[in-house]
Amino acid sequence: MAKLALNKSTLNHEQQRLKSFRQFVPALDLKRKQILAARLKAKHRLADVQQQILDIEAQVRVQLPMLAGTTLALGDLVKLKGVEQRTENLVGIELPVIDHIEIDRAEYSRLALPQWVDVLVEHLASVMALKLELRNQEVRLQRLEAGLQKTTQRLNLFDKVLIPQTERNIRCIRIALSDAERAGVVRAKIAKSKRARMAVQ
Repeated sequence: MAKLALNKSTLNHEQQRLKSFRQFVPALDLKRKQILAARLKAKHRLADVQQQILDIEAQVRVQLPMLAGTTLALGDLVKLKGVEQRTENLVGIELPVIDHIEIDRAEYSRLALPQWVDVLVEHLASVMALKLELRNQEVRLQRLEAGLQKTTQRLNLFDKVLIPQTERNIRCIRIALSDAERAGVVRAKIAKSKRARMAVQ
């Protein structure tokens, strides 16, 4: 770090820096609070989606026990046709949003397959949509966590490093200027008393 110049120009510069730093802190703190709120919402949504998937899996076990012993080829009953997705900006963090999920249900003969396949198709479609939403919420949460970490680091930098350092610099400069001013007054008095003594002789 460069040596601090102990003069009025540096004092003014350090005071301006301190003012700027203090203006950044409330804005960063507000940003951090907004990210915390969004992160909490994303965590709740993630837990909700996970629970919905578990509920459907439990329903399938209860409603369709025959599924465990079937030899029917049921893997291609539902397919993802498309996902409409966009991003939203939350205090500079780009977050994915799913607007619409389109799932294709395969055409099959209701005479060739048992009637419980209809229920299975609906459950499979629901789980497919929920798993896409789950992945979306995981990405949102990851980005919010990264944004929170970065914002907290910046807030700590200003609050715990830059502001205290600048305040110390200002105190140091003020003390040095005050000492120089006192020394100047003392020198002036000494010079005045010397002149007075010279005038008497």
